[in-house]
Amino acid sequence: MSIAPDDAQRETHYLYRTMRDFVSTMDDTLPGKFEVTKEGIVHDMMAPGKPHELTVLRVRKRLERVMPDELAAHTGEPDVEDEPEGIMRHPDVMVIAEADMEGDGRFDPRTLIAAIEVVSRSNPDNDWVGKMRDYALLGIPIYVIFDPRTGSGAVLSDIHATPSGPRYATRKEFLYGEDVTIGEWTIPTTDLPRYADA
Repeated sequence: MSIAPDDAQRETHYLYRTMRDFVSTMDDTLPGKFEVTKEGIVHDMMAPGKPHELTVLRVRKRLERVMPDELAAHTGEPDVEDEPEGIMRHPDVMVIAEADMEGDGRFDPRTLIAAIEVVSRSNPDNDWVGKMRDYALLGIPIYVIFDPRTGSGAVLSDIHATPSGPRYATRKEFLYGEDVTIGEWTIPTTDLPRYADA
């Protein structure tokens, strides 16, 4: 007996909603951050430390100095969600128009100009592998990674189709201390902290 495509889609939708509801109940109960991907629930068990949060703060402030007033480098809630794809992520910084933040519900990933992540000490593959795949799949045109473990990062752009699905075609690497261009805006990476055990 085969499963009809509509039945499979309903089952996938039900599974995603179940995982999303679980994540919503756990967010205030357990430490760390929960996200939903096609592979299941991702739990970064450690709460972000000072170097992570200071990097987020400095990147956000530097971007907001050079961007037009109608754009925001947003670091709060809600999550970015594409329910049909079964993905719910929470970028450390989202570059988004203030107008696209209005209304209720989670953010539509296709309204983001860029997603920025600071690599977690406890789960770096989530940023370097999982989110690199998911953000391209969600249609977020620019994905930027800052890695306090190595003092380096990368700007990914130019989504294109591949046999494995949408992927970023262009990768520009940078070292802390160099300027980095995110979309139309260039910011310095000087004084970004490193993890103490790096």
